[in-house]
Amino acid sequence: MMMSIEKVKAYLKQWNIDSKVLEFAKSSATVELAAEAAGVIPARIAKTISFQDGENGCILIATAGDTKVDNAKFKAMFGIKAKMLKPEQVVEFTGHAIGGVCPFAITNPATKIFMDVSLKRFDTIFPACGSSNSAIELTCDELFQYAKSIEWVDVCKDWES
Repeated sequence: MMMSIEKVKAYLKQWNIDSKVLEFAKSSATVELAAEAAGVIPARIAKTISFQDGENGCILIATAGDTKVDNAKFKAMFGIKAKMLKPEQVVEFTGHAIGGVCPFAITNPATKIFMDVSLKRFDTIFPACGSSNSAIELTCDELFQYAKSIEWVDVCKDWES
């Protein structure tokens, strides 16, 4: 079975950016570790959070590394309570294990991908690429396009100055 990072590289090849995937010698499994590995502030790490969507679906939201999901905003946007997936469900819906979850190479059609406006503060951001020691530097527009995102949403708090 192909490793998650290899699936992501193969997926990104359609835009000829597979060579831009960064692989670090140390873990980038948390926002803090990823920021250290990439040499940027934690807010520029695009963390991908996975939530339940009814009985059989998943909502993925890429957010800035310094945010928290605002439950009221989430419920207003999606009409359901924000409930994160269990680790085994994350793999089932995204194909990636926690620590390397990203919005790329998602094969489960029950997964819907969104971008949070908290990312738009930055010229470039760093989402993971399927492993706990990878990332890629992209603009917000590139991330939206390559993730095949549905829309920009505003579901986070603790980031606006």
